Amino acid sequence: MEHLYEVDLNWVKDRAGVLYSPDLNDEMTVVTPPQFPGGIAGLWSPEHLFTAAINSCLMTTFLAIAEKSGLVFHAFSSRAFGKLDDSGGKLLMTQVTLKPVVVVENDADVEKARRVLHKSESACLISNSVRSEIVFEPEIRVKT
Repeated sequence: MEHLYEVDLNWVKDRAGVLYSPDLNDEMTVVTPPQFPGGIAGLWSPEHLFTAAINSCLMTTFLAIAEKSGLVFHAFSSRAFGKLDDSGGKLLMTQVTLKPVVVVENDADVEKARRVLHKSESACLISNSVRSEIVFEPEIRVKT
């Protein structure tokens, strides 16, 4: 099974370009982050997109596994931190920390939610496609 995803990019000016896909309805500006010469603050960078790809893959994988397993939950959110570091003379995204939070109805659902989250983390195709260390810090809360 093979799927292709087309993403096009056009440089605009300075350190900015416009990213889009003929498969999607919107576009986004992508820039060099401000930590680099000529970088621009306040807009998406490749480093943000890399981190977002892993975080959003966790969510979509969780949603599929939760549905298949019959897990009822009230909320899902996740914060991710991507770490750019020097690794042997090369800048690499060396680590991504994922901090998902799932809210369930009652205590009886906590362990099932924990299993679904861990299964989602290990099945995430984007995480499995990168060399970065993935640090997983899930939290399950009961709805109050």
